[in-house]
Amino acid sequence: MITTEKQKDSTHVYRGRIINLRLDTAVLPDGKTAQREVIEHPGGVGVLPIDEKGNVLLVKQFRYPYMKETLEIPAGKRDKDGDSDPLVCGMRELKEETGASAKNYIPLGTLYPSPGYTDEVIYMYAATDLSYGEAEPDEDEFINLVKMPLNKAVKLVLDGEIPDSKTQVAVLKAEILKNTGKLQLTSDKKGL
Repeated sequence: MITTEKQKDSTHVYRGRIINLRLDTAVLPDGKTAQREVIEHPGGVGVLPIDEKGNVLLVKQFRYPYMKETLEIPAGKRDKDGDSDPLVCGMRELKEETGASAKNYIPLGTLYPSPGYTDEVIYMYAATDLSYGEAEPDEDEFINLVKMPLNKAVKLVLDGEIPDSKTQVAVLKAEILKNTGKLQLTSDKKGL
């Protein structure tokens, strides 16, 4: 069965600093048409820093859409044009939000946070062999750092206390890779 839809026409309803909103008419596989609302987003990068003892460094910050603090991996959006290198973006965000730098970055794959209405793609990495400096958050970011063992972060994910999707996926993938020996935490061993 063919499931592909084709764009017939498109109108931008809103253009903003972070997102654009588009209203499309799509031609369905049966030839009928349907309206599709699409949020255009340049995408983002999340980095799970893990020290040599197996501790992760997460950020706690207030998230306005939910009107509460969330616990997340350090992350940020790519440039609006979407062509900035994800790893370079991840390295920048890790330094800005935590003050940490890493010698090893292990790809954890990509995530489509909500493919029903946005084209956002989040690239994820684990970062090991860390060194620390001063954090340099954006002027509108107020961040508290939280350090905990990776297995505690896994428990928080499984207990529903970390609802952020990129954090859930990065934490669980890192735990699986660590348990299978594909993620090494010390500098004398390589990542993947």
